[in-house]
Amino acid sequence: MKLKSQRSKILKRIIIFSFLFVLCWFFGANWAVKSNAEGKIFDRVSECPKVKVALVLGTSRTNKRGNDNLYFSYRIKAAVELYRAGKVKFILVSGDNSIETYDEPTDMKNALIAAGIPAGRIYLDYAGFRTLDSMERALKVFGQKEVIVVSQRFHNERAIYLGEHFGMTVYGYNAKDVAKMGGFKTKVRERFARMKVFWDILFGVDSKFLGDPVKIG
Repeated sequence: MKLKSQRSKILKRIIIFSFLFVLCWFFGANWAVKSNAEGKIFDRVSECPKVKVALVLGTSRTNKRGNDNLYFSYRIKAAVELYRAGKVKFILVSGDNSIETYDEPTDMKNALIAAGIPAGRIYLDYAGFRTLDSMERALKVFGQKEVIVVSQRFHNERAIYLGEHFGMTVYGYNAKDVAKMGGFKTKVRERFARMKVFWDILFGVDSKFLGDPVKIG
């Protein structure tokens, strides 16, 4: 009986410790990522520094219902604003092209061209499967040590943290956010994505693919 009681106490302590650890990880990761981005993230194009390349992080052109994805539309609009304001000379679009029927980079390129961006100023990263991949490949494949990353604020904060982990100088230009239920679900997923940032850093997770260097400009 004493042995069972001791085992029960040990098990309870392990459960409590694990719960507290995950709780600290959940809130600590969010705080670290958010606080790190202070002073590096901008809502107005006039506030952004001038750099060579804007890195637009990928998302689907349409949502699950087949309607326009506002995250996509707002990121394209923000990238166009940076280019027209003379803040960047080139735009690197980075997204998922893991299957033949799904091509985020090409969709972004087409949308940028339709908005008046010259095709020769747009470069495509077809292996930006995750934010980690996009940031590491921007440095190691496309040779960019300094970029303005373009996405919604919550995403930019995480991208800045990851980019700095790889030794980059990263600023963020915030695309308009998406409200209502779709935005809420994305924010919840983002909290867990921020936890994974530290898992990836701790265990040295790298991009799935690198490949030959690509010179921009």
